[in-house]
Amino acid sequence: MVNIGFRAQGGFAGRLLRRALLQCQSCRMQIRDALPEDAPAACIVLKRSIAELCEADHRNDPSILARWLGNKTHANFRAWIEQPDNSVLVAVENHDILAVGSVTDAGTIGLNYVSPDARFRGISRALLRALELRAAERGNHRCNLTSTETARRFYLSNGYTETGAPAGGFGTSSGYPMTRALSGRSSADSDG
Repeated sequence: MVNIGFRAQGGFAGRLLRRALLQCQSCRMQIRDALPEDAPAACIVLKRSIAELCEADHRNDPSILARWLGNKTHANFRAWIEQPDNSVLVAVENHDILAVGSVTDAGTIGLNYVSPDARFRGISRALLRALELRAAERGNHRCNLTSTETARRFYLSNGYTETGAPAGGFGTSSGYPMTRALSGRSSADSDG
């Protein structure tokens, strides 16, 4: 059974989240707000995801990896949780953190990383929908993010469109600014 650990609204955003969760192959997964004690496991997920899955971005360059991984510390994770205008969510199964995501109250997704052990199970999509739902609950009609080269196709397939030229971060040459409207409706999303 998939469980959302925060108030799920109805409407468009709620339908998107429910659909993503139904598609998620992880039947015992919970998406909930991160807790300070999640920091050690969450940092491992963040670091492994970047190091093992984002090779197209860091090209196994030790200096790029060091910059990218440098702020993925327990203290920083706890600080991200404590930021009043930021939501950090985790996907958990059997007490194991499988993915970590964050979204600001302004609708900017800052993190969406999945453990290499949980890839291709629909977890990233379910977490993305939970982040979008949180943004919608905060009154946003759009979500914005900067995608890695690795995640670019994932975001495009989830309705995001590129909004500018790539601008790298942490020494990478890729970083695609993207946006997605949250308030739109399609015939697949209608209640009738």
